Amino acid sequence: MPFIRVTTNAELSEDSKELIENRLCDAIQIIPGKSDSYLMICVEDMKEMMFHRNRDKNIAMVEVKLFGSCSKSACGDLTEMICEILRDEADVDPSYCYVKFEEVEKWGYNGFMF
Repeated sequence: MPFIRVTTNAELSEDSKELIENRLCDAIQIIPGKSDSYLMICVEDMKEMMFHRNRDKNIAMVEVKLFGSCSKSACGDLTEMICEILRDEADVDPSYCYVKFEEVEKWGYNGFMF
């Protein structure tokens, strides 16, 4: 039950958003036991952002919420993939991209708790 939110100051076309979403669906499978079956994604573009005192470069903040736990190694592999996806599809230099992981113990879905 992963959730990935991508927030960027880049202006993305609908095609770019769809490519990001589809590539994230493939990338989530790096995490053992996770698939795109229950993956929810939110891509927000054109947000005012600053990083390194800079507003002129494309910037991204990515939040990955996972039900259960994940090894540091798998999170590192997913971080690498996310940075590659955003470099390719949103022209975000990996040094202008943060990826935050949150392991969630309680997760509700379809009227019940896991």
